[in-house]
Amino acid sequence: MKKRNYNLIFGIIITAFVVILLAVGIFWTPYNPDTMNVKMRLTGPSPEHILGCDNFGRDIFSRVLKGGVSTLWISVSTVLFGLVCGIIVGAFTGYYGGVLDEIVMRLNDVLNSFPSILLSLVFVSLLGPGKKNVVIALGLLFIPSFARITRSEFVRIKNLDYVKCAKLEGVPPLRIMFVHILPNTVNTLLSTTAIGFNNAVLAEASLSFLGIGVQPPDPSLGRMLSESQTYLFSAPWYTLSAGGMIILLILGFGLLSDGLGDIE
Repeated sequence: MKKRNYNLIFGIIITAFVVILLAVGIFWTPYNPDTMNVKMRLTGPSPEHILGCDNFGRDIFSRVLKGGVSTLWISVSTVLFGLVCGIIVGAFTGYYGGVLDEIVMRLNDVLNSFPSILLSLVFVSLLGPGKKNVVIALGLLFIPSFARITRSEFVRIKNLDYVKCAKLEGVPPLRIMFVHILPNTVNTLLSTTAIGFNNAVLAEASLSFLGIGVQPPDPSLGRMLSESQTYLFSAPWYTLSAGGMIILLILGFGLLSDGLGDIE
């Protein structure tokens, strides 16, 4: 009898809950996230405002929904950008090897030797703040990790018998790479992608916390954390609301990654 994969089960439940909640936030929020009401400034949770109001009297629940949508959109875009580019780079270097492989892998080593948050700060500073630039900056940082994983899988699989038979039959290299080999890397790439989502959420929140990510008036979980630190003791619900959504996103993707890694 197979052991139940509880990490995968709980990861799916938590991620599905958060994604559905944020999907609702795309089309509906209890209040306009940007509407200020001085009279409601820093009021606690109530039936009217279930997560309370912030220092400008804005409904925190509405802002968490919209901020979560921004974080999720940036994370998905970042990971997809890094995944597609990384697969292409990893596939060619892993399949052909040689000088191209050595050059690309050494560049990978150089990029991986720097802290990712430091490089993201450099890229965003050069490109300027904003959602699109954050996606580009973080996406570029994600390419090396996806490329390395893809390369290692291609190096392992390209010498298997079915690939050698395809070469002998004259199958074009591109078809061998993306039709015969790539599908057999899916399990590994899925686990790596879940880790990528986890890292992307943290990176986006960090950049917004520092003020160079999502810019006002767009809500952002990281910016909400930055704004709420002044009121950590007088209005703890402010920090806990934004921090709680970030924790749920990270926990869900983290459990998914562990669960997918356990699949044989």
